[in-house]
Formats: sequence, structure tokens, C-alpha cells
Amino acid sequence: MRFMRFHGFGFACNPVNHVNPVYWFVFGVFIALASAVSAAQQYPVRPVRVVVPLTPGGGVDILARIVADHYSQVLGQRFIVDNRPGAGGSIGVETVAKAAPDGHTLLVSSSSMVTNAAIQSVRYDPIRDFQPVTKLTSNAYILLTTPSLPVSSVKELVALARSRPGIVTYASSGTGGVLHLGAELLCALAGVQMNHVPYKGVADAYPAVISGQVNWVLGNPLSALPLIKAGRVKGIAVSGAARMKVLPDLPTIAESGVPGYSVDAWFGLFAPARVPPRIVEKLYVEASRAVRAPELERRMQAEATDVVGNPPQEFAAQVKAEYEKWRSLVAKAGLKIQ
Repeated sequence: MRFMRFHGFGFACNPVNHVNPVYWFVFGVFIALASAVSAAQQYPVRPVRVVVPLTPGGGVDILARIVADHYSQVLGQRFIVDNRPGAGGSIGVETVAKAAPDGHTLLVSSSSMVTNAAIQSVRYDPIRDFQPVTKLTSNAYILLTTPSLPVSSVKELVALARSRPGIVTYASSGTGGVLHLGAELLCALAGVQMNHVPYKGVADAYPAVISGQVNWVLGNPLSALPLIKAGRVKGIAVSGAARMKVLPDLPTIAESGVPGYSVDAWFGLFAPARVPPRIVEKLYVEASRAVRAPELERRMQAEATDVVGNPPQEFAAQVKAEYEKWRSLVAKAGLKIQ
């Protein structure tokens, strides 16, 4: 019986039985890879939806529109922001988790997509269901207290909470958000108990702290700095690993007697899992250019926000580490949605 040899594959096939099945398998893999490369090179081939899991007008929405406009200008297709609020942002995040992995549906989200998944049951996995593209921006919080609270440092706040267990209160923008878990992380590391008072948003939490109904809150610099300057709240520390350039005399929480404490808010760009690497790389390069534009960078610096634009692999490692940190905190502290 005569055989034919297909060079490069290392096996023979019998012409009577047509081609060996192994050949077809290898050939199929080759065609699939070639098609994926071609699709990535041509991307995008139609308008792209950029999902924002919050209402229009907020920081996430504004940044998403800046990136989307840049993409539209340089990639030859329209990138359309689609606001999908609800369930603390989970509805929009789930939409992208279930989207086709072709790069034509993207997500711009805050770190709440990680904290929400750490504390409650959601229909997405922040690690398994997404391909992080880049962290767009990052900023620390300012620990704000009501002016009448007799503390001027984190050490004094912790001492007060220790002397009056369960009496000191803190506000948040909602259970499961980074403001809630960030405050609980301080309590866990300092070994004290403070009572959580959740609000529908930080706009509702600020008046409670100003009036003294609640003792303290972690505030975003953009909204907190005017309140500090007006004397309506006291800023006693910052939540990040380093001091803020706009408040150089304000120590970090870690410096103030809670070593190991570090909490930042971030906005990031994600694609569904299994999007081809070439598409992810293209998205990363252009998003990084968009946020590093000099005018936007100056604007962010004035708002005590750092422009990041880091590579996908680095951002993915950060998301995974943060998810594990919050899951560990939730388990140890016995936190749950009430």
C-alpha cells in the first residue's frame, strides 16, 4: 500500500482513507490562528460599545468618554458609551462578562467591580470573566472627620474607638463599596470596632459627617478638598501608600499607626475574557495615549488623581491581588450585605 508524506507535520497518510485525522486537526488549528490574527489586525470591524455601569456625568463616565473619543479618532470606528447602571454597578459589569470575546464590547469601571464581588453574590467573576486592559487613573482617599470630633490624627481616632467600643461611626457610599471596605480594613488592622452607616452615595454621606451625625468618612480628593478648605470637615490622613502632592503635610494612614494600610480608588478598562492578545495590546496602547495627553494629565493632577495607563499583565496582577485582599478581609471580619 502506497503512502504520501506531508512534509512539516511528521506523519504519513493513506490516500485511500484520504487524509489522516491528525492532519485535519493541525490544519484546523492553523486556520483558526490565522483567522484570529487577521481579525485582530483588522479590529475594529464595526462600532464598539463601551459599557459604563453607572449613570452619566460621574468620574467613570467622563473618563470613559475621553477614551472612547480617542479610540473613535484613531481606530476608524465609532466607540459608543453605553451607561448601564443598577445593582451597585453589577448589571453593566455582567453585560460585558457575557459579551462575545471579539473586542467589540468593553467595560470602564471603578474598583467597585472587585469589592462588590468580594462581599456579595454577583453573576460574574472579576478574574475569570475579564481581561484587564489598563488601569486608567488612580487616587487615594482623604480620611475626613466631623469638625467637633476630638481627634486630629488616626492614632487618636483609633484610641477613641478603643475607649468607646461600637460608639464611633463611619459613613460610606453604600455597603460593599470601596469606602465601606476601606474603612473596615482600617478597623481590622487597628483591632478596633466602629459602626458602619451606609448611604446611597457619597453626596449623602458628606452632610452627615459635616453635621456630626456620623464621625468620619473616606472622601475623594476632588469633592473633599473644597470642604477641608472651607473648614466644614477635618482631613487627618490619606489612604494611599504615599502622601498627596496637594496635601504634603497630611500623613498616610500607614504612617499614622496602622502599618500595612493602603487603599486607592481606580478606574480601569476591561475586555471580556479570551479577547485575542493583539486586540488587547492595541486597546492598551491607545488608551494609555489617551489618558497621558498633557491637558488631561494636568487636569487629573489638579484633582489629586494619578494617570496610570499600565500594561495589561501588570493591571491583571493588581486586580487579582486586590480581589484576594478584599475577600480575605470580608471572611475575617464576617462582613455581609445587610
